[in-house]
Amino acid sequence: MRLGTAALGLALAASTWGPAAVAQPITVTDIIGREVTLDGPAEKVVLGEGRLIVTLALIHPDPASLLVGWPSDYQRQDPGTYAFFLEKSPALADVTIVGEGPEATFSIEQTIAAEPDVVIFAGENSPATEDNELVRQIEAAGIPVVFVDFFRDPIANTVPSIELLGKVLGQEEQAADLAAFYQGRLDAIEATLAAANPERPNVLMEAHVGLNQGCCFSPGKGTLGSFVEFAGGHNIGSDILPGPTGELSLEYIISRDPPIYVGTGGAHLARVNGLVMGPDYDEATVREALTRMIARPGIADLSAIQNGRVYAVWHLFNDTPLSVIAIEALAKFIHPELFADLDPAATVAEINERFLAVPLRGTYWLALN
Repeated sequence: MRLGTAALGLALAASTWGPAAVAQPITVTDIIGREVTLDGPAEKVVLGEGRLIVTLALIHPDPASLLVGWPSDYQRQDPGTYAFFLEKSPALADVTIVGEGPEATFSIEQTIAAEPDVVIFAGENSPATEDNELVRQIEAAGIPVVFVDFFRDPIANTVPSIELLGKVLGQEEQAADLAAFYQGRLDAIEATLAAANPERPNVLMEAHVGLNQGCCFSPGKGTLGSFVEFAGGHNIGSDILPGPTGELSLEYIISRDPPIYVGTGGAHLARVNGLVMGPDYDEATVREALTRMIARPGIADLSAIQNGRVYAVWHLFNDTPLSVIAIEALAKFIHPELFADLDPAATVAEINERFLAVPLRGTYWLALN
């Protein structure tokens, strides 16, 4: 039955003036197994680590509009991408700073004063469990705390963390699309390696190239090292480093003489004249920096350098779902013939089009030769 004009007007008036829909509580299980209930989809968020804004940008059209507090670490770690966010959302500069990034600097008082709907913790510097005074005090103030993980065990925890954030932010459909995209890319790499069963060459992944005046920061188990393993290589740092990161001696590296070298870099290394790359860096600048870095005594004599198996990836792929780009690039570096048709640039283009509120632009991986 069709409504007449008068009846239609009354129906619209009723829908406009009637009581607003009441948000329903949301109960989720976070990445460390805690059951957390929110009053509804979070509209005001405090981040425990600044890099989380990138993940928010993958599943929310305006991530800066959610923030009522975050640490200052992101401006320091990734000034290029921060500038992209600031260009899109100038009000981001006025968001309350609740610390410098590490847990010890996190301000409970400023967090409570910001009246967030949720505090989201993730990454290396965040509390690892709920058995933590910081978490207890936040929750005692009636503020839910949710843990996600893209750092400690990214291969296992990225998809469930994406899905968790989708529920918390009321963006379940977009989160499901992103999770399927991410998992599909990983499944394709895994299937190719399973079918070919190639040898897994040793890989030296030197992290933050140029930051250490000696040698050499490296991932251990988890983090960027797990990307190397998933892409079909063996991260030599995992053999002796007990945690996610640490330092390898030059003597150890020379003794292993890995046939593949991968350096990680970013804008944060400009102050030490290190391996700069990432947002708004052109390929020539990255190539010059990488060439200079591998000329260091000891490193220059490695088989990887002598044989031209020298590569670089952006360090800030770490701790976000953008890690899928790093994994694809590493697969091409480690097994170039097996993954000749793999195209990380196409993956970036699709991520920019389908997901990222603030698109990537710059040089994010490089094969020196």
